[in-house]
Amino acid sequence: MVASSKNRPHLSNSRHSIIDGCVKFVQSLFSEACLLCGDRATRGQLCASCHTALPYHDQPACPICALPTAGGETCGSCLTHPPRFDETLAAFTFTFPIDAVLHAYKYAGNLALIEFLATPLVERALSRPFPDLLIPMPLHPARLKQRGFNQALEIARLFARRLDVPVHPHACRRIRDTPPQATLKHDQRSANLRGAFACDIPLHGKHVALIDDVMTSGASLGELAKAVRKQGAARISVWVVARTLPH
Repeated sequence: MVASSKNRPHLSNSRHSIIDGCVKFVQSLFSEACLLCGDRATRGQLCASCHTALPYHDQPACPICALPTAGGETCGSCLTHPPRFDETLAAFTFTFPIDAVLHAYKYAGNLALIEFLATPLVERALSRPFPDLLIPMPLHPARLKQRGFNQALEIARLFARRLDVPVHPHACRRIRDTPPQATLKHDQRSANLRGAFACDIPLHGKHVALIDDVMTSGASLGELAKAVRKQGAARISVWVVARTLPH
């Protein structure tokens, strides 16, 4: 039986303060710090303020390359020189703090960041037709040995679990160990990657999603799409965590 308010013991203000402090302490033990500012995370791995401030890729953009356009129309570049993929889906714009988070994931090996980086893209993919399979951007064996993991493959594996779409980690290979694209000028990137990929499985009539962490010029993904298209893929989507915008 619940005691009436008349029979309940009175708690002094100091005792209330002690109890409140104990509750907050216990809550802090079971809560994570915000990935970006260190405050208490209240929305997944972020605090509410940092979550609101994230640079989501929400502006009207070309449906093929995801660069901003008026009204979301197909851009002139894609109309004049259509890429070998059909659409691009990006969760974030590649700017602070996403660039710093991706750097920590990719180069410091902080795999705990995958959930934070990939979940918004999964949520956007739910409103699109699902592909038949996922193909992560392959690393050359020398680069894989140096880094220790393929950042695109780990992201693709999360997609596979969440969307129940199979990931094919060995469908494509990087057969040339090319210099990193970030070290090259824009007009050098396509030539750098020419013939860099090979695809080893038949894809006739399939809808394929190519997975990568960042799309800059689109040269890497375009060359991978070329290899996938040779194997008969009917539709090629590009799914990236972040899209770089022109300066």
